[in-house]
Amino acid sequence: MFNMINFNYFLNIQEDTAMKQDKNSSIDTPLKNRLDWVTTIIPFVTILALCSLFMIFPDASSLVLGSVRFFLGDQFGSYYLLLGLGALICSLYMAFSRYGRIKLGNLEKPQYSSFQWGSMMFTAGLAADILFYSLCEWMLYAGEPHITDMGAMQDWASTYPLFHWGPIPWSFYIILAVSFGFMLHVRKRNKQKYSEACRPLLGKRVDGIFGKLIDLTAVFALLAGTATTFSLATPLLSMALSRVLGIPENNFLTIGILVIICVVYTMAVYFGMQGIAKLAASCVYLFFGLLAYFLLCGGETRYIIETGITAVGNMVQNFVGMATWTDAMRTSSFPQNWTIFYWAYWMVWCVATPFFIGTISKGRTIRQTVLGGYFFGLSGTFTSFIILGNYGLGLQMHGKLDLMGVYAKTGDLYQAIISIFETMPAAKAGLVLLAITMIAFYATSFDALTMVASSYSYKSLGAEEEPHKQVKLFWAILLMLLPIALIFAENSMANLQTVSIIAAFPIGFIIVMIVWSFFKDAGHYLDKENSGTRNME
Repeated sequence: MFNMINFNYFLNIQEDTAMKQDKNSSIDTPLKNRLDWVTTIIPFVTILALCSLFMIFPDASSLVLGSVRFFLGDQFGSYYLLLGLGALICSLYMAFSRYGRIKLGNLEKPQYSSFQWGSMMFTAGLAADILFYSLCEWMLYAGEPHITDMGAMQDWASTYPLFHWGPIPWSFYIILAVSFGFMLHVRKRNKQKYSEACRPLLGKRVDGIFGKLIDLTAVFALLAGTATTFSLATPLLSMALSRVLGIPENNFLTIGILVIICVVYTMAVYFGMQGIAKLAASCVYLFFGLLAYFLLCGGETRYIIETGITAVGNMVQNFVGMATWTDAMRTSSFPQNWTIFYWAYWMVWCVATPFFIGTISKGRTIRQTVLGGYFFGLSGTFTSFIILGNYGLGLQMHGKLDLMGVYAKTGDLYQAIISIFETMPAAKAGLVLLAITMIAFYATSFDALTMVASSYSYKSLGAEEEPHKQVKLFWAILLMLLPIALIFAENSMANLQTVSIIAAFPIGFIIVMIVWSFFKDAGHYLDKENSGTRNME
């Protein structure tokens, strides 16, 4: 349990060291006085209270949360779909209008190389979920009545994963990354918070209760989303290591894995942005090593490539229909169960990832940030789903392994994924590569989250500053303690995941305000710049 007294003491004894080590910190202000305790502590305590309620009243909690989630998806589905389309259109407008030439910062060249920038952006935004879903998502779609109605499983089970992890999801990240990058590197504001990004629209109201509500909502969504992301992929990681090492699969193995992840990303964060960049690059190398293993050694190379090309073409051809389909008659509720769920899932992660992308985009123009974001984001996700997903689909379609039967019999996606690896040569080596890559993905995602959460904890922090190492260490540990606690309460984990999806509803309104604020502020910036140019002439 978090202890405020102990942490205050911990900060007090570190103040002299903090002032010496952090050259960018305010020399005259003690570290503890620079932190925004309200925004940091209230969401954390709220989540602990919710988890306690979930454990005490599991059935009632599930019923209430399920009803709220169903109501939002069923009655406000168009809200999520329109937000998605709006984000995509806004991102393209940012890139190809007059705003595209704005440079995020005054550097002559970008702060990071294209490979470093793309690696950090891709790995920070996806966690290990990308590997889990790449391997199994086609199975979830294959049994859907809507897929049968549209045509063959071969065509659509490989198409929808690209759509749900494609341009619209990445557009949520990109429009906010541009907004935050402009706020930090052009306007040089010294508050790295959601509310500060709304200042051009809301004015001084962001300094009052309205601004606090925005920030509390953002941090709450960040903590809930962070805690629940482990519920998806960590069991696969535990099962893989259990098979390789021949040890029992239990909660203590999972805790050991989480501790390893925590140590890795804490070390990276401790060494600052350069440590994060190196870890992200290592993760990308492991990721493409895993993809090469399946593409070259699995015996389905031709099928993987041809099905991937067809899926991309199918998505492009039907994109508008897929993005606007609401199933008004609820014949299958496919968009409510999948598309709307995914848009909400990505919106929750918009609290941290875009801030990180905006921070590392210094020296790039808005056009470069938008187009580069789509290039690296879509290249990574599409390649992952095309290779990993289509390998399993190929086994099913060619009758080599009845994965649908395995899933129908056991209801266990993790077992189905392990079965896929067992068809590969050197299966145990493949599982080791999977485990290491998943750990690397988790570590690179959470080092970025730790950096953003640490910055969010300050009352003010300039774009050139990094949070003090003690604050980063605090968040690194805190972000891991909650998932460990939830391991022993599976119902709480499921309910908290539902809460995080529900939290996407107000986050959507905040996203609109942030983007509106960007266009208003950037418009004034360009008008002033053009006026200055004319006066010089």
